[in-house]
Amino acid sequence: MSMFNLAALAATPLQRDPFDFLIVPAFIETEALAGINRDFPPMAGPGNFPLEELHYGPGFQALLDELQGPEFARQITTKFDVDLTDCPTMITVRGYCEPSDGDIHTDSKTKIITVLVYLNTDWSSEGGKLRLLRSATDMEDYAAEAPPVGGTLLVFRRSDNSFHGHKPFEGERRIIQLSWVKPKRVSNYTQKDRSIAKRIKRWIKAA
Repeated sequence: MSMFNLAALAATPLQRDPFDFLIVPAFIETEALAGINRDFPPMAGPGNFPLEELHYGPGFQALLDELQGPEFARQITTKFDVDLTDCPTMITVRGYCEPSDGDIHTDSKTKIITVLVYLNTDWSSEGGKLRLLRSATDMEDYAAEAPPVGGTLLVFRRSDNSFHGHKPFEGERRIIQLSWVKPKRVSNYTQKDRSIAKRIKRWIKAA
């Protein structure tokens, strides 16, 4: 049985203002979310960590397996009308947010689709909620806001105007990020290639 609410994903319409995105609250089933958080990798501090630098348990591994599985890829392919067949994926994990995180950005041009899954069990702060923005200059002019809680899924198509960011927050903010990237730009990438992974870690800004 899937830990994902794939029916909710299928029923969620793609939004196109100000760029292509969708948000699915409670995308991860409650029981599965508890297992994921139980087995979430310990981290030394802020930053995006590639998988090969982390140690985690079976609940978290199950999440990785489903995110990289054919059914999730099929649904994203259908929703965004994009061919991801030959596109490699890269995954990073983040467990802690510092006050300097969240500046407005569009993501690296190497990316095609960005997937964010938020794993905190509750969220009371006004900061740290990712906003999908209409410009590179105004954090208050946003089309949607995703609280980083409860297995929320956020997916967007990277473009020159895919501006996003969040207001300052310091503390635990658990995220797993999967991106499909352009084959010609990262043709030799694998999750086990440490040298590439370290470069990728530098490319990715906090989401």
